[in-house]
Amino acid sequence: MSYDESPQPVRSRFGRNRLTVTVAALVPTALAGALVWQGVSGAGENDGGPPTARAAVSPAVPTPPQSPADDLPGGGDPTAPTSPPATPDTSTAPTAPTGPLAGKVVVLDPGHNPRNREHTAEINKKVDIGTTTKECDTTGTSTNAGYQEAEFTLDVTHRLRDLLVAEGATVTLTYDNDRPFGPCIDERARIGNNAKADAVLSVHADGSAAGNRGFHVILPALVKGGGADTSAIVGPSRELGERIVGNFARETGSAPANYLGGGTGLDVRSDLGGLNLSTVPKVFIECGNMRDSKDAALLTNAEWRQKAARGLASGISGFLKK
Repeated sequence: MSYDESPQPVRSRFGRNRLTVTVAALVPTALAGALVWQGVSGAGENDGGPPTARAAVSPAVPTPPQSPADDLPGGGDPTAPTSPPATPDTSTAPTAPTGPLAGKVVVLDPGHNPRNREHTAEINKKVDIGTTTKECDTTGTSTNAGYQEAEFTLDVTHRLRDLLVAEGATVTLTYDNDRPFGPCIDERARIGNNAKADAVLSVHADGSAAGNRGFHVILPALVKGGGADTSAIVGPSRELGERIVGNFARETGSAPANYLGGGTGLDVRSDLGGLNLSTVPKVFIECGNMRDSKDAALLTNAEWRQKAARGLASGISGFLKK
């Protein structure tokens, strides 16, 4: 059930012969340290590598006595620069996402909140949806056996999130069972807008009459009024919705709803704040009817919910890769 439906980075002291060799040996090490930040190993005298090579010395010119300080970097000059660390620590360096959806931002909105029913006063408070006002949120529906829509939506959303992240997408949830109620429908819309999401999907299950079966995707109508203006998102939202319909049907084996949408699996609405207030492509999906026993048997099945997540992921991925 749609959550906003009412009742939701020198000097050396070496001898002249040694000076030439030592400097030549240090320069490549310094360059390597600056250019390669992983798997670099120095070959200086202080890091366990082979000793620095020395030039041959004529017997007529004895080698000057070596002071202990000669073994220090820079010939013992405490002000002399030293080589960079042999192996820089890159363990905390951020890794850019990879995959076909790298760089894409998806916001997932699991409908309702399992604890909304404990906060009726808060969720009944009216919020502005652009054209009118509506309740902050609702409790959602449930199966006859008591399996809550809010439990279903969070489970499917987690499965979907994992699939999208595996493809490289950056995924944000409007909430993750981390608050006592809500968020309200206007805040849910703002989360997608502020994230500048490439796509937003609100996950739901319907609470229609028994015998009404199947899934449908809700698209934003053209709405302009108050703080609502969907003119920029109507087209891309429809494309997103159509891709989800085809992929969801194929993965789950479920048919489009038999009680609305004329068999297309699509429904256009102007009364949902989550769509009216969105400035980025967004759709809702009602994955099935929780009040029909046959649909409920699917919705309560973990294997089917994974198929549902795959269908949704395929639809979103196809839209983002177009």
